[in-house]
Amino acid sequence: MTNHPPSRVGRPRGSSRMMLEEAAAELFLEQTYAGTTIEQIARRAGVSRNTFFNYFAAKSDLLWVEVDAGLAGLPAALAECAGAAGPAEAVSAVERALLQISAGFGPGHVPWALTQSELMGTTGELEASALSRFMALVTLVERFVLARTPAGAEAALVGRSFAMAVLAAAAAAAGVWARAGVSRGPLGPYLQAAIAPVCSGYRAVHAAG
Repeated sequence: MTNHPPSRVGRPRGSSRMMLEEAAAELFLEQTYAGTTIEQIARRAGVSRNTFFNYFAAKSDLLWVEVDAGLAGLPAALAECAGAAGPAEAVSAVERALLQISAGFGPGHVPWALTQSELMGTTGELEASALSRFMALVTLVERFVLARTPAGAEAALVGRSFAMAVLAAAAAAAGVWARAGVSRGPLGPYLQAAIAPVCSGYRAVHAAG
């Protein structure tokens, strides 16, 4: 464990968040997620409890720091494909956007909360806190596709089912990748293998329609 000097209280805001992330990772490994309190994390980081809440709304948010940072690029990646015309092109645009943000994850950048979940005892909390993030992404993708889909009785159903299916496939790919160990390589190929059948299937549906 890294020994930090006692003068961390009052450190610049730019590093306080990083110190909280580091302190949480250390403590979760030492005494599990459930056995660690926000007060302990703040103390290890050398900041106040109030400072913790300047950066994180809940302890579980610390598990998602790296994933959230990567997913934050999805709106911009979709915006780059704003010219997609029609539902089939929209599906392809979503596929490209997801692959684009996956490029930020590789052997040298693997979210610690995913690879250390058993040691930290975070599996249940990851599953519970994943839902709100997943549904927010579903809404984002659904709106992107529906904005390029002719209105119809089944349009909303197909758009939402595609969003949920492609993101569930992406989540499955990320989980398998994280558990693959040191030989995992980049995330991209895992993601491509998982989402390509989903995207191909929905493109075929739109082509048939």
